[in-house]
Amino acid sequence: MARIVPPHPLRAAAVMLLFTAVLYAVEFYDQMSGAYLDNEGIISRNADGAWGILWAPLLHGGWPHLWANTLPFLVFGWLAMAGGIRQWFGVTALIWLGSGAAVWLVGPSMASTIGMSGVIFGWLLFLLARGFFARSGRQIALAVVLLFLEGGMLFGVLPGTPGISWQAHLFGALFGILAAWLVARADRTQAPL
Repeated sequence: MARIVPPHPLRAAAVMLLFTAVLYAVEFYDQMSGAYLDNEGIISRNADGAWGILWAPLLHGGWPHLWANTLPFLVFGWLAMAGGIRQWFGVTALIWLGSGAAVWLVGPSMASTIGMSGVIFGWLLFLLARGFFARSGRQIALAVVLLFLEGGMLFGVLPGTPGISWQAHLFGALFGILAAWLVARADRTQAPL
């Protein structure tokens, strides 16, 4: 039966809290050192800006940006660990790197795209889609609850708010759907006949 919560809930919570502490430590360093890390994000179609694919999700445009991302980061990240920590790392890496590369290819010129929201959108769409690909009633039920509670977030994939990278949201969401499809496909091939 497809899981909807991590097999080791406390371990998953510890991973998410540790990851969150890293985000806060990076922002604290950025604020205290004056290093202007926000300029080190993804700069589209710029060779040096491609490095931002690796660390842009760790950077935030100040404390309010990080605070706004924290709760969905913790909840969606924890729920995305239902398939185990190894699967979560694979899903997260696909969303992180895939959406970052896509933003680098088509994002706005001369802008530094930063923030964890692309990964958060990826996890959300992973959670919304995986039950349909896996044909799991429990996971579909969770998707319905998440859609009811957080469905308004989906408007973030549309252009509109200046200074917000709808491209990161959109590509994170698309790679989240791809991750859900790949996970369901892998689970089907491993299932006993």
